Amino acid sequence: MSEFTSPVPFPALDAVAPDVHRGFYGMPTYLSVPTADLDASRDFWERGLGFIDLFTIPGRLVHLRRWAFQDVLLVPGTPAAEPPPVSIAFSCVLGQLDEIAAHCEELAPGCVQGPREMPWNSVELTVVTPENTRVVLTAALPLDPEGPAAERMRAVGIEVPRS
Repeated sequence: MSEFTSPVPFPALDAVAPDVHRGFYGMPTYLSVPTADLDASRDFWERGLGFIDLFTIPGRLVHLRRWAFQDVLLVPGTPAAEPPPVSIAFSCVLGQLDEIAAHCEELAPGCVQGPREMPWNSVELTVVTPENTRVVLTAALPLDPEGPAAERMRAVGIEVPRS
């Protein structure tokens, strides 16, 4: 069995999202999304998914961000004809999911699945953007060391310390 450790405590149900990080850093990972319409795509990602326009190079690039290390580059190109089987996931807090779902549904009806509780102790919302990018917003749930989620984790070999 592996010992379960977390660098940060599990979130509370009333966790508040951090402010958007507007500084510059070497991005350890990011997503490039080809789009036929930079302005329309930026609008969906901002108003629907809660990203900000960190900066734009007109006609060439829109650099979007939510939290630190949640970067997306919109670039001119041909979007995928269908959503691929792979997805990109971004952390959020539980209190954001319903609002994101509502905004995305308003902008692109039928683009949202969930939110739904997952067996790995999170709630996830899946959104297919107008560019056919599959985006998963995932919010960790608090973990009761004596509760059923902790028992499920122990059953698969994850050592969850008891309280």
